[in-house]
Amino acid sequence: MAHILLIDDERKLTDPLRASFERAGYQITVASDGHSGLGLALVEKPDVIILDVMMPGLDGWQVCRAVREHSTVPIIMLTALDDTMDRIKGLELGADDYLVKPFGYKALEAHVRAMLRRVKIDQAQHATTQITLGEITLDLQAHTVTRAGKELAMRQKEYEILSLLMSNPGKVVTRERMFDEVWGTDWLGDTRTLDVHMSWLRAKLETDPTNPVYLQTIRGVGYRFNDPERNDP
Repeated sequence: MAHILLIDDERKLTDPLRASFERAGYQITVASDGHSGLGLALVEKPDVIILDVMMPGLDGWQVCRAVREHSTVPIIMLTALDDTMDRIKGLELGADDYLVKPFGYKALEAHVRAMLRRVKIDQAQHATTQITLGEITLDLQAHTVTRAGKELAMRQKEYEILSLLMSNPGKVVTRERMFDEVWGTDWLGDTRTLDVHMSWLRAKLETDPTNPVYLQTIRGVGYRFNDPERNDP
């Protein structure tokens, strides 16, 4: 049974959501403010966190940042504002998904199921220990990435994108497949999100991000991880 932590101060939203998730067989814990929500996130270790942005005291941005210092649990941000900058801010702080109010239970559950699928796939990938291509090593057990022996800080989605690409070296991975396997088919966000993540990855992996050796764009199709030792074009 998946455990969901819902952090939101609106009881008119949390009460019906709690009832709907429980009927669907989920275990759900509700926190009505950021401080108690953060404590529950760190102690109860839920499978998914649903986190409202606008709350008194400790807001959703602050909670997200604090959780990310200790955990890679999937975080779905809730907001009343459909603003691209808010989406990017949430991604920069470590959120995995984004849903704009008002929304229905079915839409939210679809996002939750997508996050749970990603966790399951990620755990299955841990059966393989390491992938090394050029100077880049992806350790699937330790959940780390190193370049020339130096560990790189990775957001969860950056790690998942890189894992998908490095598991298919030299092969083009379409944008559609990347959204399907990294965000899930229920992703409803701005497709530019992928480009933002690729830009962040290049800044970390490439000597010259404007002339990438590893993370290559296949215009109009998707991306490819190039192994320079195999002299892929």
